[in-house]
Amino acid sequence: MKKISLFAMTGILLVGAASAGFEPNKLDSAKGGFVGGKETIVSVKQVKEMRDDVNVVVEGKIIQRIGDDKYLFEDSTGSITVEIDDKDWRGQTVTPSDTVKLYGEVDRGIMKTEIEVDYIHKM
Repeated sequence: MKKISLFAMTGILLVGAASAGFEPNKLDSAKGGFVGGKETIVSVKQVKEMRDDVNVVVEGKIIQRIGDDKYLFEDSTGSITVEIDDKDWRGQTVTPSDTVKLYGEVDRGIMKTEIEVDYIHKM
């Protein structure tokens, strides 16, 4: 009887750990680490031709705020609306004269294409 109880408890613990989202190979973003080779920076013009949900890195300037969490971003090929949540600024102050890298994904709609920003790096 003790063996059955021991196996039952072990099974419950293993299932609990699996259902709690335990992922031993997942990179902890709070710690950082190596994730890949050289990043590829794309232009605004290229972003406008990409499909929805593609991860992108763009480099240029945020030139103005145009609404709640919406900003106008510009590089040498054009401009595009970007969505930046408050948490994504990570304490950085950016002016229109600052060059930034924006890491995010393409948000393609019926009428327009935007970039949903995950991270900003002030150059």
